[in-house]
Amino acid sequence: MKWRRKEEQAPPVEEPAVPDTGWATTSMTPGAMANWTAVVRWSAWGLLLAGPLLGGWALASATTPVSVPTRAEAPQAQPASSDAVAPAGFAELYVAAYVKAGDSDADAEELTAFYPAARSLSWSAQGESERADSASAVQVREISAGYWSVTVAARLTGSSKTDDSGRVRYFQVPVRATGSRGPSDWTAAALPAEVAAPTGSKGAAPELSYGASHAPRDSDPAVQTVRGFLAAYLTGRGELDRYLSPGTTLRAVRPAPYTAVTVTQIADHGQGPAEGAEAQTPPDGVQRRLLVDVEGDGKHASSRPMTYAMELRSRDGRWEVASLEAAPALATPGTNSNSQEGQGS
Repeated sequence: MKWRRKEEQAPPVEEPAVPDTGWATTSMTPGAMANWTAVVRWSAWGLLLAGPLLGGWALASATTPVSVPTRAEAPQAQPASSDAVAPAGFAELYVAAYVKAGDSDADAEELTAFYPAARSLSWSAQGESERADSASAVQVREISAGYWSVTVAARLTGSSKTDDSGRVRYFQVPVRATGSRGPSDWTAAALPAEVAAPTGSKGAAPELSYGASHAPRDSDPAVQTVRGFLAAYLTGRGELDRYLSPGTTLRAVRPAPYTAVTVTQIADHGQGPAEGAEAQTPPDGVQRRLLVDVEGDGKHASSRPMTYAMELRSRDGRWEVASLEAAPALATPGTNSNSQEGQGS
């Protein structure tokens, strides 16, 4: 909409009698007064129209620009710190794709997601195709910053040309980080190279910090707790919560994988009850760490051996499961695993 200012004519000015107000006045003719009024009116209109233009010029010429956030400037999540997990997992997937790359064009194209230069290679399947039933990184070395050499053990099956179908073979994979803000993206620097099994001593089983294992004693109240807990945990028989310490949260394995669980051996961390000792009610708060060997029987498994490391805590005259430990306690250097250590409280 356009605004149009109407033409106004100054009314005749009459010169009334003006009382003395104390203000100084100037002698001005009626015509001069009308002209002065018109000048003031036009000046006001000029300032009103020039206001937006002056404001825009002031914003454009500001010395400190105003930054307006955009979607591209939104904070980005920082990648995890560099470690061997990401290149190892990448290498495992890469080897699995590499083994079956000659089976079809689609499989060969899948390989380019790991090794872009594979597009220029010719893949021809001859005879039966192979598959990596399992692939696991067994050695990871950082060659330089963001550049890794990963050795992957793969169990290949599907080929009847040789007698080594199903045997474990080893592939060395060069993996490079391509992420601009850290090792968030990975790519293979070359095709895998089949190598011999990594050398080095396999070593003996690590020494654990538990006493001698013994058959579970029915007179030991802790054995009753362990049996009831494992039955509820692995077979679904009984309520799991009745065996747990207050504040301990564990969920039973579902669906239950076993129909029966038998405790075969128990070893105490530190000093356990002496054989033949009379069962005594422990005071509240006493802790007992156990290494428990069990056998599970189920529909698809029979006498499957397993080992659980668990911590018990006494309360109200009974033992309760305080935690399933992530791993058994290792013996510290210079100590004997059979040494008698006091119980925690």
